[in-house]
Amino acid sequence: MFHIENGLLRFTGAAVCAAAGLLFMMPFGLGIKNVGNVFGLAVSVIFFILFTFNDKISALLASAWKTGAGRGAISVLTIFFSVGFISAFIISCFMVGAIMKKPSEPLPAVLLGCKVNGTAPSLMLSRRLDAAYNYLTENPEAYIIVSGGQGKGEEISEAECMKNVLVSRGISSERIIKEDKSTDTYENLNFSGKLLAENGAGDEIVIITDSFHQLRASMIASKFGLKTSSVSSRTPNYLLPTYWVREWFCVIEQLVFK
Repeated sequence: MFHIENGLLRFTGAAVCAAAGLLFMMPFGLGIKNVGNVFGLAVSVIFFILFTFNDKISALLASAWKTGAGRGAISVLTIFFSVGFISAFIISCFMVGAIMKKPSEPLPAVLLGCKVNGTAPSLMLSRRLDAAYNYLTENPEAYIIVSGGQGKGEEISEAECMKNVLVSRGISSERIIKEDKSTDTYENLNFSGKLLAENGAGDEIVIITDSFHQLRASMIASKFGLKTSSVSSRTPNYLLPTYWVREWFCVIEQLVFK
């Protein structure tokens, strides 16, 4: 049961799982620990063991299958992993679809905040600011709401930091509206939507954030009657798997509980 005869296939599978495990381990060195890298590392280890010790594990499973309790446990685990993989695939497809939804005309933009180190943007926020700068440069008639409050370890609000960086790069302060009270994506878009209404804007916006974040952001925006398109920043390659996996759980939470 679950026996893999081909030795090359077992070796290749184990190597891929080992590489994936190392990739999910890297963010730990930066102090990043969330459900994305914890879950990703756990699954990588499980499948590494399955490929490496396939003969022994398949024999153990075959023995367990002979008992009613064993068949029940194996069936439950099989269903659990199957539903998990299918769900992850479907959510990923929708995430890619949200990323590909580009604006067809200049629209007001909402730049979602991210961690600030003191008064300076973190790496991921810097990438978002690059995307925002490019969008505003290419669309000189567009304006932007920079959205994010002040969190722990931040000397200024994320909105203030984002405005400072954009102004320093030549974007007119008149094109930038600060929303500096929000603490999460839900509040980012709720408060930004109210500012858009106050400024007489329509219900179409461009969301500027990391690619993995676009689907959930668009889902939240729709709750406030906003139609969205996407401009995505480039997430560092060594962080993307962790945050992509983390987003699966966030999207499910958004669907089920919010």
